[in-house]
Amino acid sequence: MRTSRARRRAGVSMAATLPLLAGALALGIPSAQAADPVPSGRAALAGTQPIWATGSADQGATAQSTKVNARVYLAGRDAKGLDAYAAAVSDPHSTSYGKYLSADQTQQRFGATKEQIDAVTKWLKSSGLTVTGSTQHYISVSGDVAAAQKAFATQLRNYRKDGRTYHAPSKNASAPNALAGAVLTVAGLDNAPHQATHEDTLPGPGDGFRNSGPFSTYYGSNVAKTLPDAYGTKIPYAVHGYTGKQLRAAYGAGKYTGKGVTVAITDAYASPTMASDAAKYAKRNGDAAYKKGQYTEVLPAAFNSVDACKASGWYGEESLDVEAVHAVAPDANIVYVGGASCNDPDLLDGLNKVVDKRLADIVSNSWGDIEANETPDIQAAYDQTFKLGAIEGIGFYFSSGDNGDEVANTGKKQVDTPANSAWVTSVGGTSLAVGKNDKYQFETGWGTEKAALSADGKSWVNFPGAYTGGAGGGTSSTVKQPFYQRGIVPDSLAKANGATRMRTVPDIAAVADPNTGFLVGQTQTWPDKSVSYDEYRIGGTSLAAPVTAGIQALAQQAQHFPIGFANPSIYARYNSPLFHDVTDHPLGAGRNLAVARVDFKNAVDASGGQLTSVRSLGKDSSLSAVKGYDDVTGVGTPAPGYVASYAFPFRR
Repeated sequence: MRTSRARRRAGVSMAATLPLLAGALALGIPSAQAADPVPSGRAALAGTQPIWATGSADQGATAQSTKVNARVYLAGRDAKGLDAYAAAVSDPHSTSYGKYLSADQTQQRFGATKEQIDAVTKWLKSSGLTVTGSTQHYISVSGDVAAAQKAFATQLRNYRKDGRTYHAPSKNASAPNALAGAVLTVAGLDNAPHQATHEDTLPGPGDGFRNSGPFSTYYGSNVAKTLPDAYGTKIPYAVHGYTGKQLRAAYGAGKYTGKGVTVAITDAYASPTMASDAAKYAKRNGDAAYKKGQYTEVLPAAFNSVDACKASGWYGEESLDVEAVHAVAPDANIVYVGGASCNDPDLLDGLNKVVDKRLADIVSNSWGDIEANETPDIQAAYDQTFKLGAIEGIGFYFSSGDNGDEVANTGKKQVDTPANSAWVTSVGGTSLAVGKNDKYQFETGWGTEKAALSADGKSWVNFPGAYTGGAGGGTSSTVKQPFYQRGIVPDSLAKANGATRMRTVPDIAAVADPNTGFLVGQTQTWPDKSVSYDEYRIGGTSLAAPVTAGIQALAQQAQHFPIGFANPSIYARYNSPLFHDVTDHPLGAGRNLAVARVDFKNAVDASGGQLTSVRSLGKDSSLSAVKGYDDVTGVGTPAPGYVASYAFPFRR
């Protein structure tokens, strides 16, 4: 079943929401939808009519025989109390700070009751729907259009979207008044963009990739003396790929190793060679060997949408996430939780496994989608999971995205989701310079412009060239400003979309630029069909998220109890020496920076020739890393002293 657009990997780059009935406008729902009348005796499920289901796109009624698959998410027994407790337990200034509940206590206090589940199930069945599954979070159903329309009191009609036709509710769905406190939302009444199919077998390792040289072993170690100048000076070759030793030094790991902390990684699918690749990578690059049971996997019984989600493409993401966390926090336990697909229901199932069994303290997530593709129903379901996790002392970290302001990618300035949630830590990206003897030199915001070497090798063509990608960031159009950002995020950002202060991302940042990226190891398939392990440099905010998760594991070790939802603690440390205040011009106003990079044309070897280019740093679309909070790096990156500051009550 599929209830929302497929999630994309948020950066394998080589080159406060409200409970039900809290108000449609607060969820960013257009006024025309908010004003739809609700039948007598029923309560609206706000946000269940997609914004693209408009009169101008209407193609007529959906055929009655069309099959509908949906999930009815449960609100639990105290939705308002859930919001309040999640905030209080996460706020260092609250008397409830750190008073986490166990998974069982959380379910008993905030989870759906048996009576609620039974009542919702009875209602759905009485409408002619078939219950296909049930958990403490949702009840999944299937049936024809007539049954769905009867259950949710809305007509399903066909609408044109992106050149295709999908069915969707013509107005917001609703539930009987008697169930208003039990039902959070319903997802799946629209079928955009496709219906998942069931497949059990995952593909083998994906196509191979290798970096060409020359390289620098650390930033600036190998200057490209024979290449043209950039910004009036010779530039260094891109690094071969930073390792854990360099990243730990840059971000002030000190003596901490993450011992006693568990980090979960959620992605879609599961690399069949992950455990062996991780062990090999650690041995080759000086990381501690994995202890027995230190790396474990929690996988679904079966996978689906293998072709639609390009399953093998997720293996590199998984490799990056696992190896980066271990490199930064070598004694932390890692549990990989694989989603059955890249679709929202399956990714949510993975996150809920972490919460329901409290599998980890910290959850790294390197995937997402643009905010325009998020719907309030799915947003509400994700946020409920994040709040339940906060109550248990679990923190969720999401990549902010790899397309800057998204204009070049979508034609519209917007942020990514779920990184836009007020209940997660959104991780932005930087270009990192680690020098000789692992010394931190500087960072810029990650944003790249690329120009190719001219045919005669004497100049760069159209220097500085075209924008190729950068850390996601900006102002949400749907999520209001959370309490921890008040007085820190400037109004020029918070009010970028209007008079109301809104959630701005990211919150924090770490290395992301693939030109100053991380060395990763992975088993891959080569052009001659052979399969073998190799290593390559990689980047994206998919790197920044697990690096930050690793740093937070070190901080939790120092604190001796879970950090949980970290944003209140992170913002409490803002404007202190505990962060590198990253700007796009760290060496002074007007001092632009760049590196040279050489790539194989065929991505694997020199047989097809090589491509030489210059990559300018600190050029992130319309976003800028400036002094203070900014929409590329948030409050900045962890500096020496950040991790150790969690060893005692923080005071300015």
